[in-house]
Amino acid sequence: MASCTTRAQRGDRLRLLDAEDHLRKVRSGTIFALNQMLDLKDLDTGMHSTRLAEWAVRVGEHFGMMESELGDLETGAILHDVGKVGVPDAILNKPGKLDPEERKQVERHSEYGWAILRTIPTFERTSLLVLHHHERIDGKGYPTGLSGEDIPVGARIICVIDSFDAMISDRSYRKGLPVEEAIRRLRADSDTQFDRGVVDQFVRIVARDFVEVTS
Repeated sequence: MASCTTRAQRGDRLRLLDAEDHLRKVRSGTIFALNQMLDLKDLDTGMHSTRLAEWAVRVGEHFGMMESELGDLETGAILHDVGKVGVPDAILNKPGKLDPEERKQVERHSEYGWAILRTIPTFERTSLLVLHHHERIDGKGYPTGLSGEDIPVGARIICVIDSFDAMISDRSYRKGLPVEEAIRRLRADSDTQFDRGVVDQFVRIVARDFVEVTS
């Protein structure tokens, strides 16, 4: 009888492992598909997101995040701009300055991304990082005006790294900034736009890992 029970338990365990493996594959496939969609929308956006994921995990590890939290952070960094699929190409690719109405449409991308991701099983926590990655420490960000530690730490990390990568990247309408200048601006806007602790940790990682992540 005990032997039969053991075999049944082993069978249940194997089925559970199979289900977990299937869920991981579905999650990975979903992330890949959405990132490919970003590449089709804007190649620079897709490549930018891949770099963000590398930086984000390294910063998150230094903040002592658990493995599940790092997974949500990595996914949030990869898919933080997925909501740009809802923004017209004419606005995203405009070479000049956006007018106020166009700016509002671009700012909606974080809400669009949240609306997409929150409907996918296991992406609920990630969707909140996407929703809040343009909040500011001083409460003057969007879309909800959260401030300080009310902003999820993962969103605070993505905010810093997203801003840094955007500053150093070439765009059709401007050249990227030198790394030193981008770091100076991060430090200058600490405690207003950015979390100072995240900036300090990220700058240390950039000094050590910049070539490895960007090559």
